[in-house]
Amino acid sequence: MATTTKTGAKTATKSKTGKMENSEFHEFFVDELKDIYWAEKHLSKALQKMKKAATSPELAAAFEKHTKETNNHIATLEQVFQLLDEKAQAKKCDAMEGLLKEAESVIEDTDADTMIRDAGLILAAQKVEHYEIATYGTLVVFAQNMGHNDVAELLQFTLDNEKATDVALTEIAVSSINEQAAAE
Repeated sequence: MATTTKTGAKTATKSKTGKMENSEFHEFFVDELKDIYWAEKHLSKALQKMKKAATSPELAAAFEKHTKETNNHIATLEQVFQLLDEKAQAKKCDAMEGLLKEAESVIEDTDADTMIRDAGLILAAQKVEHYEIATYGTLVVFAQNMGHNDVAELLQFTLDNEKATDVALTEIAVSSINEQAAAE
């Protein structure tokens, strides 16, 4: 468990399981989990708006699918918090808030029932995916470095899902939407 120095500062020690606990790095890790937890919860709501704003049935279906996956990501994060003996708590994610505001402005600044709007929605969604990929990729490595291999496996599954969603959005854009948007 953690030891205390003469100055009262905690030093990281490994528990019997080999996991770093009560370290500043562990606290930072948990804080970042709270951040992505907030992000996923707010993304789930935003994806419903994006689905309604989409013109292409294929894009609307992709947003519906990603909403379900995002809800699974939320449940996975709750499981991660449980494994870490932490309360599942959200902390406002400024980055996601900005990305979701940008998605809202795409809807506001484009005409309904156009492929231009769909192209903009895909752009906004991929910005979100790239943020999530960067976050989950880093969290996987953090978990591995602290010996939280069970947590790393859960986060890796989410990371793989985020990457697959990004690829699916690219395929939708390239297969028809971008070309149709350019012709409008």
